Amino acid sequence: MTTAGKIRTLEDAARWRVAQQGLGPVVFTNGVFDLLHAGHVALLEAARAEGVALVVGVNSDASVRRLGKGTDRPYVPAAERARLLAGLACVDCVVIFAEDTPLALIGRLRPDVLVKGADYAREQIVGADEVEGWGGRVVRIPLVPGKSTTDLLRKLNGPK
Repeated sequence: MTTAGKIRTLEDAARWRVAQQGLGPVVFTNGVFDLLHAGHVALLEAARAEGVALVVGVNSDASVRRLGKGTDRPYVPAAERARLLAGLACVDCVVIFAEDTPLALIGRLRPDVLVKGADYAREQIVGADEVEGWGGRVVRIPLVPGKSTTDLLRKLNGPK
């Protein structure tokens, strides 16, 4: 199987999740992952270290535009962002979601651990109450200083 096989529909991801039962904690994180960079990889590796498998929810192109990141975003289409993430050894499953938040995806996959970057306060983490409600954990991972899509875009665009 190529790493592209890690990209699953919601239904396939739900079946995959059932197959993970009893193997150890399944971790979930989500994001846009536009212009994949070292900060993303560090967060994903740290997330994977919290369990035996990592599911990554990826915002669809339409949901990225609704997030208000700019009319020109995402720079990389969702299918390509998902493919890049699937190519990482620390990622076991990738699901593109079209909703504004990953709440429905989290509810369907019922991860044992929910991970977000430490730039999110616990109260801002979508799905935190639900995951803790079924006995899971919420983990906030420190960000790598100077490694963000915003910083990368600033470097690419140069001084204005």
